[in-house]
Amino acid sequence: MAIYELRTYQVYVGQMGEAVRVYRDFGWPALENGGFSEKLVGYFTSDTGDLHQLVHLWKFDDDADRRDFWGRLFTNDEFMKFAGMIRPLVMSQKNQILQAAPWGPHP
Repeated sequence: MAIYELRTYQVYVGQMGEAVRVYRDFGWPALENGGFSEKLVGYFTSDTGDLHQLVHLWKFDDDADRRDFWGRLFTNDEFMKFAGMIRPLVMSQKNQILQAAPWGPHP
């Protein structure tokens, strides 16, 4: 059964523009170049409610697939260079594992 991982990064106030630039110029290219973007459902920024958040949703076959994915990604030099650039802009991170409900559409 597929699982989803929702990752929410709380960006420091005033740093969202820089965080978006770093993701656009370094993070996304690292994901695409390394073949890691195939598991991505989407990236989002908050507009109402809790502000200054970068949110992304990933879809994995199961928990083993998820753990393998993150293990491989965190050994990728291009991605780790990006990680070093984005970390100072992030106040906190929340990861949530979601299971698809037995009704309705699923990405």
